[in-house]
Amino acid sequence: MSQSPVSLIDVSSYLPGEPIPADYYAQFAESDELRGNLMFRAPAFRHHVAADESAVDMIERAAQGLIERHGQDVIENIDVLITHTQLPDSPFYGAGGGIAHRLGMQPSTVLDLHNGGCAAFILGLNVARQLLAAGAGRSALIAIAQNSAGQVFEQPAVRAKSQAAVPGDGAAVGLVTVSDTSPVLDIECRTYGQFAGDMTYTADPPRKWWQPGPGAGYIAFTEGKITKVLARGNRQVPEVAQTVAHRLGLSPTDIGLLVTNQPNRIFLRNWREALELPESRHFDTFDECGNLFGAGIPINLDRAIAQQRVKAGDVVMMAAFAHAGDFAGAAAIRWGGRQP
Repeated sequence: MSQSPVSLIDVSSYLPGEPIPADYYAQFAESDELRGNLMFRAPAFRHHVAADESAVDMIERAAQGLIERHGQDVIENIDVLITHTQLPDSPFYGAGGGIAHRLGMQPSTVLDLHNGGCAAFILGLNVARQLLAAGAGRSALIAIAQNSAGQVFEQPAVRAKSQAAVPGDGAAVGLVTVSDTSPVLDIECRTYGQFAGDMTYTADPPRKWWQPGPGAGYIAFTEGKITKVLARGNRQVPEVAQTVAHRLGLSPTDIGLLVTNQPNRIFLRNWREALELPESRHFDTFDECGNLFGAGIPINLDRAIAQQRVKAGDVVMMAAFAHAGDFAGAAAIRWGGRQP
């Protein structure tokens, strides 16, 4: 018996606050050994979550576009809720329960994912497709919140570092249903366990993340680590995208739009060149939003649809890698068009 087709029928997104220009960070910048590294060339703008804004708040705001287009009842009747929050509001549990309550949902399955990182939307889509195809329900909501820019990188002791000017905050949701409206054609997810733990969170003086202390926490980048991350990211994202394309019999000319995570301009350029795609078919918002981590793919897909950069019938290839290269994924859908 063939499986029922599963579709990503719509996405909706939210950016908090007013755009923050690069000049804001320039006034705090101090000299450090990574100041000139290409990884940390700042975007023109980014957004920051408000001090009193939770991940649940962000997802609720991101979901409004879906509610407007599909109705409140579609959201309330979701069977499967899959969430990822870059910086959980509580260290003990994810945002799934709070999101379900805020949106009036009573899903039979709630999963809070954390290992997907910048590829969390693809991981969530893979889990949603498997659950729905197996009969776990008729619809799923994938909810991604990136909220670390305004909370970690805006700390006074961190914002002077070269890494602080790159991240931006935002949230997005994706609606997945058992239908052939906008079918998921194929997905590839790979875990590279040998790289797990290569991205580390540290403080000065060093301590465990949960221990009290005088220094603010930040990501422990070094030139050596950056070299490894660049090599892994440059290889992994094209590999998973090409794997999906090969299984589907697609050539570069068959891909209508490529949507990736957006750590920096170097990765964006290298990925489209490796996949032999012109810049016009690789959509990003790096200069408007910075590095959006896991929210990057669904936010960019939402923007691309709104700007008519993708049309009904186009193949959309989504691809990303996470952390220091411990996870990567790609997914292809045939976009069916957005309801007005």
